[in-house]
Amino acid sequence: MTSSPASPTVAVLGASGLVGTAAVERFLDEGWDVIAVSRRAPDLDAAPPSLQHLPLDLTDRDACRAALAPLAARVTHVVYAAVAEAPGLLPGWRDPAQMDLNRRMLANVLDPLTGAGSRLQHLSLLQGTKAYGAHLHPIAVPARERAPRDDHPNFYWLQEDLVRERAAAQGWTFTIFRPQLIVGPNHGVVMNLPPIIGIYAALRRAEGRPFAFPGGVRYVWEAADTRLVAGALLWAATHDIAAGETYYLTNGEVFEWRSIWPAMAEVLGVEAGPDEPCELATYLPARAAQWDAIVARYGLRPLRMDQLLGESHHYADRCFAHGETKPRQPTFLSTVKIRRAGFDAAFDTEESFCHWLRVLIDRKVIPGPR
Repeated sequence: MTSSPASPTVAVLGASGLVGTAAVERFLDEGWDVIAVSRRAPDLDAAPPSLQHLPLDLTDRDACRAALAPLAARVTHVVYAAVAEAPGLLPGWRDPAQMDLNRRMLANVLDPLTGAGSRLQHLSLLQGTKAYGAHLHPIAVPARERAPRDDHPNFYWLQEDLVRERAAAQGWTFTIFRPQLIVGPNHGVVMNLPPIIGIYAALRRAEGRPFAFPGGVRYVWEAADTRLVAGALLWAATHDIAAGETYYLTNGEVFEWRSIWPAMAEVLGVEAGPDEPCELATYLPARAAQWDAIVARYGLRPLRMDQLLGESHHYADRCFAHGETKPRQPTFLSTVKIRRAGFDAAFDTEESFCHWLRVLIDRKVIPGPR
């Protein structure tokens, strides 16, 4: 294991997001000092003294320098899970301006944290399957980390080049992670499905309609629970074998939406029904007033529809293959490399979705069974 200071300190960038919140919780559980950097505080059950929240806009270079430079002598590890996505989500994936923005955000963090007096040892960078063009064309089955770069514009490559250059020049290490369909409890974020599924189920019940699967063609996929991703981030921060490596992450099994739909229906207390195609990016925002009534009826947290969705309703349509009728090319990630390296956690994907739906019910974000 890597030697580290008596009180290692990790700065989690994008701490209110899906991976960021999970990382904050996991590092806290292991006794680390954690600096959670995000514009809004992460949604935690408790905030111990070892947690510091630093509200910060990563697009503001001067603000980042002022806030992060004083921390350079304290921060030993960084988890970079921040991302800027464009409205509508998918169009921004091909936008050069959005790509450049994400590179600049990372630079705005690295510049002050690696300056004079820096104690940085390791950085973990979150990416995804868009690195290999999975959103543009079929990829190898299974995808493996040793494959060459896919020749298409992508901010992942811009960020990776920046990290490799700085790490080599400044003497710290890094690990890159590429999980598949991350599943957790966060609402109001760019890509997370449990809140969207819970809101959709509640609206269908209020309308007297079954919890029908709203998507298109059947296909088999993989997912990664946030607890698994957070565990991998902690592992990389404490094991030399992860230095300079890229790893895929999945729960360790495949799934198909219609196969796990009945289990989610049971948790939510709704009746599943025959498929009924529905564009959630349109359906959900159009029912903001109905959602307000559900909030009042069930005594939920006073969160408006727009506060809950983020860009995840657009992501849901893509994940559910809404409007697609042709067979979808599979996107399977091999996790042999990270398992051989020593990280072998696995999760039941059906139970992962059901677990986070129960958490959202317990937190009064979505209603449960009547």
